[in-house]
Amino acid sequence: MANYTAADIKALREKTGAGMLDVKKALDEAAGDQEKALEIIRVKGLKGVAKREGRTVAEGLVAAEIVADGAGEVGVLVEVNSETDFVAKNQSFIDFANSVLAAAVASGAADVDSLLAAEVDGETVAAKVDGIAATIGEKIVVRRVARVSGEKVSSYLHRTAKDLPPSVGVLVASDAAGAEVARDVAMHIAAYSPSYLSRGDVPADVVDSERRIAEDTARNEGKPEAALAKITEGRMNGFFKENVLLDQAFAKDPKKSVGKVVEEVGGTLTGFVRFRVGS
Repeated sequence: MANYTAADIKALREKTGAGMLDVKKALDEAAGDQEKALEIIRVKGLKGVAKREGRTVAEGLVAAEIVADGAGEVGVLVEVNSETDFVAKNQSFIDFANSVLAAAVASGAADVDSLLAAEVDGETVAAKVDGIAATIGEKIVVRRVARVSGEKVSSYLHRTAKDLPPSVGVLVASDAAGAEVARDVAMHIAAYSPSYLSRGDVPADVVDSERRIAEDTARNEGKPEAALAKITEGRMNGFFKENVLLDQAFAKDPKKSVGKVVEEVGGTLTGFVRFRVGS
């Protein structure tokens, strides 16, 4: 007869994020001893690291922090992935992701390799990844990190489900005046996913390619040669309105562009970054 209760199973699952069957097997092997069962789960997890390498990690969370940086601020955004949403909402995973964010902030890491090499709580982030993966029994990946600096930085984290941690994260850098509307702009970015801040940020080769496609399409549609330039320019404006933040129709007031909204408060946006888990 099992010498543990349903409450013991629940407690160990919440602590490790491991599956029901794995927890029950560990408790059976440990004769109900929680600490020994935790060790068994961790050891078996370490043995399974290689087997998990090819698994898909499309769940997880994003986390952000904004700190003072000289005369301005810097925002740090990280994405940490798991295989299942069950693990993504587990407190152990959330605590781990927050420790990754803390390491990113403290180390100044601007890429994943630097972040994995950074130390937190006396060990590298890479070692912590292996440790939590062994305990939980899933592949865990620190996928992305980004830093945005400016006079002011605003953030927005969005949950796509109430019981899950944030899966969309946005940082927006602005001057002091622009900070008045920056959070609303961050919410807009979360929803509309622009690729560029301004038209000037669109690479020349992308502009050339879009212009060529617009012109060829108009020509194939049989449009008059004399009208091609105007039609092409109109379609390029459509491209910019879809992909450039300042040209997009503002989510809260579609009659105005984002650029117009920022202009009305006398502000300037200087940069942004957007992460969506798994994409």
